[in-house]
Amino acid sequence: MTRQVLRVGGAFLLVLLVAAGIIAALGWRLKKELNPDPVTIATASLQAVREQAVLTPFAARFVAVVTSEQHRFLFAARRTLIMPGMVRYELDLAALRQQDLAWNAATHTLTITLPPIRVSRPQVDLDQVRTYGEGGVLLALTDVATQLDSTNRAAGQAELMRQAGEALPMRLARDAARNAIARSFAMPLKAAGLDATVVAKFAGEA
Repeated sequence: MTRQVLRVGGAFLLVLLVAAGIIAALGWRLKKELNPDPVTIATASLQAVREQAVLTPFAARFVAVVTSEQHRFLFAARRTLIMPGMVRYELDLAALRQQDLAWNAATHTLTITLPPIRVSRPQVDLDQVRTYGEGGVLLALTDVATQLDSTNRAAGQAELMRQAGEALPMRLARDAARNAIARSFAMPLKAAGLDATVVAKFAGEA
């Protein structure tokens, strides 16, 4: 059975850096304004966030176990590959636009609509890859081993991507992205003395 291990990739440090940059950039303005404008602060936050280009709020490690075999004449050969790999879940911050921000003055709520999560290609841990074979005659006398290993590598990559796209890791990645972006926009608003709620969501979510 394929084993799956999840690991949270922290984005908190990046959030602090983004928020600190926003606060510093707005410092002179906040000192001059008795009632800071939340839309102005949100717009400045948007620019600072977009400059970060890509956010990796979550990463997960998966293990693919795949087997392939060939039959020639009266002989058979089988190869099994165990391939661990790390997958990163990314958010394209540069894709955020002004129209993705919505300020509700009545409820003091800033809503941010996020671009879709991108799943990176698996980063295979080559030191941990293991291969096991059966069928000594074919493996010794033909190039079957090379063919089977090539087939297994392609199947292993596909299996890692399949696991990465399952409901649980995708939900964890989206949750981490929502929290990271919400903090990035909430901290400058709080620093300006504004009592505001920040909600980050993906398109189609309530």
